[in-house]
Amino acid sequence: QVQLVESGGGLVQPGGSLRLSCAASGSIFSIVVMAWYRQAPGKQRELVAAITRGGRVNYADSVKGRFTISRDNAKNTVYLQMNSLKPEDTAVYYCNANNLRVDYWGQGTEVTVSS
Repeated sequence: QVQLVESGGGLVQPGGSLRLSCAASGSIFSIVVMAWYRQAPGKQRELVAAITRGGRVNYADSVKGRFTISRDNAKNTVYLQMNSLKPEDTAVYYCNANNLRVDYWGQGTEVTVSS
């Protein structure tokens, strides 16, 4: 089992920044990929960014150049630095961990971009 706890969401003005954190615990040795997803009201959950155990990253086209995913292995934590935020980034952001057999999810943290 893997437990994920997100933090860092909130209300921010357009053009602002936020950093989300996801602390992992439990059977973290088995995790191969960690990722951030988001779900806006009335829309399907979508992949935002992912990072592999080896450090390879990929991003959704909509956030390339604005968001950065990183990990601190010593703290078992993954971060999502979000810059130049837009109203369309408003969503609940979920942390995901995958061990090639099971997907684990955090409880989500809400991000609202509004003036």
